[in-house]
Amino acid sequence: MKKMLFSALAAALVLTACGPKQQSAEAPAEEATGRIEASDIAIVSPEAVLAQSDLYKTEGAALQEKTQKAQKSWAQREQNLQAEAAQLQEKYQKGLITTSDAQAQQKRIEQRAASFQSSAQKEAQKLDEENFVFTNRAQDLLQRAIREVNSDKRYKLIVNASALIDADSTLDISQSVLAKVNELYAADKKQIEK
Repeated sequence: MKKMLFSALAAALVLTACGPKQQSAEAPAEEATGRIEASDIAIVSPEAVLAQSDLYKTEGAALQEKTQKAQKSWAQREQNLQAEAAQLQEKYQKGLITTSDAQAQQKRIEQRAASFQSSAQKEAQKLDEENFVFTNRAQDLLQRAIREVNSDKRYKLIVNASALIDADSTLDISQSVLAKVNELYAADKKQIEK
């Protein structure tokens, strides 16, 4: 009887010992399917893509130039008003004009300055809105391009390259995204022209 009990206990131990090993061998296989491999990762440099895109080369550069011209114009007009006010002050201090004339001219300069500030604010708001729309269009193109480049779900993770410290250059899909951005921009432009 002891031999039979001992044999049954030994068989139970062998089965118990084999059971978890089979389960643990299956568990890593299940975990591995949820893991991300190097071939599942891609990086994109959005700033570089957008800076090289046809959208930026045409519309973005023009908008940037328009903004710079407006800023130069505002600075010049402000300098002119300041110079005029300084000349008026100098004339008054030298006694070349009467107090009432100085006050009248000062009032006209202040009115022109207020008018300038009002028009500059309106122009700045318009430029801000144009920049906002441009930025949204660029981001939309970029997102659509990334979705199309990854339409086959080849990449499980696409990371902004500017957030990386170091990465293998083979993971960079920026050129593919740039090509797709340009393709989508051309398609959008044709559709608008129709």
